[in-house]
Amino acid sequence: MPALTLALSKGRILEESQPLLARAGLAPSGDAERALRLPSQNPGVSLLVIRPSDVPTYVAYGAADLGIVGKDLLIEHGGGGLYEPLDLGIARCRLSVAGLPQSRAGSREGRRLRVATKYPEIARAHFAARGEQVEIIKLYGSMELAPRVGLADVIVDLVASGATLRANGLIELEVIREISARLVVNRAAHKLRHGAVEALIEKLRGACNGA
Repeated sequence: MPALTLALSKGRILEESQPLLARAGLAPSGDAERALRLPSQNPGVSLLVIRPSDVPTYVAYGAADLGIVGKDLLIEHGGGGLYEPLDLGIARCRLSVAGLPQSRAGSREGRRLRVATKYPEIARAHFAARGEQVEIIKLYGSMELAPRVGLADVIVDLVASGATLRANGLIELEVIREISARLVVNRAAHKLRHGAVEALIEKLRGACNGA
């Protein structure tokens, strides 16, 4: 029977997942920072190292049986077709509204609030729930610059320590929700390879609990 495939998110989640994977006997056997596909210390599990935004897609379409990804991306891109059995408790941060201290009070001359973000669906839904229609500006990076140059009134982005906001003269105005990395599973794989998938889930659960 082929090995299960676990998709890992590059960047912070990959870094913080290393001790967890080691405790679960799933540490990469190779350079996870450079290789895209590599074996783990468990011969029954191989690893994919891909962009975080691609992890839900790889798992949903069965290119990976399981994946580790931030809850922010699951909300933004939808978790349909995915089973989410475990909060791994790593890569903790907040998805927040931030801006200049005067951002929400400043005059916008009758126009809608401009919100710069790489999470347009989350931002739109958040403000709509408060009865506020906003203009969404999709950005992929340098988010903190947008309010400072007048591109947007506020941003919706991940905040960990808040140091980057402070360095750019911004403040956290509102927390939308707490975020952490989650284990997701392809539903078909969970059904067809139930024993192997459940065994892997339990290894990671035990690792999260320090076992």
